[in-house]
Formats: sequence, structure tokens, C-alpha cells
Amino acid sequence: MRKGEGIVAMLLIAFIVFWSFYIHFNDPDSLTEEPEECYTGIIRVWDYPRLNVDTGSRYSWIQERIREFEKKNPGVYIDFTPLDWESGPKKIEEAIKSNEKPDIVPISFNFPWIDELEVLNEFLEKEELDEFKFETLKPVIYNENIIGLPFMMTTYTMYLNLDLFNERGVSPPLDGNWTYEEFVKKLEELTFDSDNDGINDHFGFTSFVEPNYYNLWGIILSDGAEIMDFKKNKYKFYGDSAIKGVQRVVDLKYKYKVTPDNFGSLGEKECWDMFIKDKKIAVYPTGSWGVKVLEDLQNKGEGFNFDIANYPLGDEKLPMALSNGVASFGIFKQEDKKKVETCVKFLKFLSDESSQKTLEELGVFTVKKGINDMYKDNPKMKRIEETLYYTKIVPKDENWKSIDVILQDEIKKAVLNKKTSKEAVEEAKRRVENLTR
Repeated sequence: MRKGEGIVAMLLIAFIVFWSFYIHFNDPDSLTEEPEECYTGIIRVWDYPRLNVDTGSRYSWIQERIREFEKKNPGVYIDFTPLDWESGPKKIEEAIKSNEKPDIVPISFNFPWIDELEVLNEFLEKEELDEFKFETLKPVIYNENIIGLPFMMTTYTMYLNLDLFNERGVSPPLDGNWTYEEFVKKLEELTFDSDNDGINDHFGFTSFVEPNYYNLWGIILSDGAEIMDFKKNKYKFYGDSAIKGVQRVVDLKYKYKVTPDNFGSLGEKECWDMFIKDKKIAVYPTGSWGVKVLEDLQNKGEGFNFDIANYPLGDEKLPMALSNGVASFGIFKQEDKKKVETCVKFLKFLSDESSQKTLEELGVFTVKKGINDMYKDNPKMKRIEETLYYTKIVPKDENWKSIDVILQDEIKKAVLNKKTSKEAVEEAKRRVENLTR
């Protein structure tokens, strides 16, 4: 044997001996990394209707997202059950009592079964949370626990009947911004008697006061009042700024006389009909959904020329708004952690950029920062979107439903001149403190 061949033979023998020992003491399967086992199976999702503003379909948005998620996650099947707004809460309650809960459920700012939900903190990185607009996370944080993820939001704005503005020779606010003083001056010019009988039949403004509606709160909060101190979780709607905000609403009726005499006792439908059908109201506050409704009526020849404007600026010098329009999903508690991870993955999918951009179908807005190219072809919706930064979200409090009833009741009494604004604010404070004592 040549010298070179002997060296090769010795190396080969050494390799065989070494490899035999290595195989003996090591599992060869450990040399290749096992793919992480993912959940496969059925996930049950319940949701309320989300109206597609183009097609009129009530559930197509979530159903399309489900189909996309299933394609990206073979072996995961989502069983969707539609809810309706009237019977949905009762159906969820009965499902909890019978232990027939879905896996994923829509939760709101006053969702009463928080203890039934998974805490999601461990599934979310700080960087992921930083992508959300801050206000949108408030409804899903309870005692520092994250109990859900938001996926869409709406807000309130003011709608202007431009036909009435033009008829009266009144200029709409430049860039949609006006001070409270400019606001009431224009409303006075838009309040008039059209048939010369000595009684005003067209008015600059109207609205209504009811629980779960926040169409007047952009005015009420314009001087810096807050409803809750989120850090201390304490009621905070009292003092000069709160009284001044309520008084601004009251003054529209009694000082400036720019509302119907029954402002405060009118309901939502009556106010809407006065604005949309009778065309006797120049400025009306309601949700961002109104843009599509007014555009459709205009296209049918049944509406009027319109524009939008921000709530008038008070001492805060910002166009405030208050909304309960953050839609979120939570996950009912599960025994299978892999299933929880997949449910969280679905919620993250709903809030990723591709899903968020499809929210245009619903006429609502993204909950994420940095998605700036929505509504490029709809300047009205784009302007509303730009004010979302100033939209406050109703407080997350286990007693909010009762607090809301108290606040709206006392404000209505002030508007109906049954109490002064100061008395209404102070009585609301007393009632809320008794409620939470």
C-alpha cells in the first residue's frame, strides 16, 4: 500500500469509529430541527353585522377575512355564526351559562364577562402594541391585562347641508374648523322663518341626548373635561371645564336659539328625519357612516349637497370627539394553548395592513398607525380619518353602562332647563360616586 493510500484509510477508519460513538450517544433526529406543531381543527367565531357600504352585505367582510386566513393556515377551519345587535348579547350570555361558548367573540367597551376572556399579554410584543393607535387599545385593557384586540374604529363628525348654507349666504368653516363663537354665529344665520309666519321653521342645529350616543360630546369635552382618569380609574367629569362644556350645549337652545324648541326631548329618528328628509337642519352631528348614506341619497337625487366639519373648538383648541366605535374581538378561555395561539394569530391577521385597508368596504377606519393611503378618492372620509387622533374613546369601566345613563340623564335635564349645568354636573358626580362606592 502506498503511503498516501494508507493515510486515507486511517482517516476513514477514524471517521467510522467516531461516527459510531456519536450515533450511540446522540439521537440523529435531533440533528434536524422539528417544525413547531401548530393547532389544527375548528375555531368558532361569532360577530355582529358590519355593513358593506357598496353591496349592502352585513357579514361579507369578516367572511372574506376568514377565507383568506384558512388559505394561509391549512388545517384550521373557522365556523362563523352571525349575531344581530338586538339578540346578540343575550345569545352570548346563554352560551356562557351553558358552556357552549364560541372561541372568538366581539367585545365592546362594556362587555360584562371580562373574567371569561383569555389574557393576551404573553402573546403580544411591545412592538406589536405600539403599532396600534393608543386610544384604540383602551377598551381592551382591564387592570393592565389585554383582553382583546381592536380591528376597526369609527367616530362622530358634523354634517353640513350646503344647500341651506348657500341659500342663506353663509360660508362653511374653512378647512372644516371653527371656534365655538364662529359656530354659533353661523348657526344663528341658518335659523330662520321660511314662510313668514313669525315662527322659525329652519334651524342651525339639532341633536338628541340618549345613552350610548355621543353626538354632543365633541362640544361637551371641548374645554378640556374628561370623564375618567384612566391611570387612577376614577370618575373625573366635574369642575369648571365640565360645567362649561354642558353649558355650551344648553346655550344653543336658550341663549342663541338655534335649535328647535323641543331640542332635548327629540329622539334619534326624529332628529335624523328633520335633517335628511325635511332638510330643515343645517348642521347635524352623527357617525362617520353618514358620509355614505348622504352620498347615496345625493346620487339618487333625493339628498342635498353636503360637507363635513369638525366639532367647534373650545378652550382646548382641538376638534374633540367621543366615540364608542372601536370594534374588538376577545378569546374565551381555552384549555389548549396552541388553539389560543391560533386564535391570537387570527386577531393579528384582522389588524394587519392588508386586512385593515379593506375596511374601506365598511366605511370605517384603521386601528393601526402608519396606514395613510386609505380613502384617497374620498376627501370627506379622508378628512374624518385625520381627526381620529383627537377622538376619545369611552372609558373602560365595569360600571360604564350605569355611568353613561347617569351622565346622559343629567345632561338632558340641563338641556330641558330642569337644572342648571352646574347642578347637573354636580348631581351626576354624586350619583356616580354612590354607584361606585
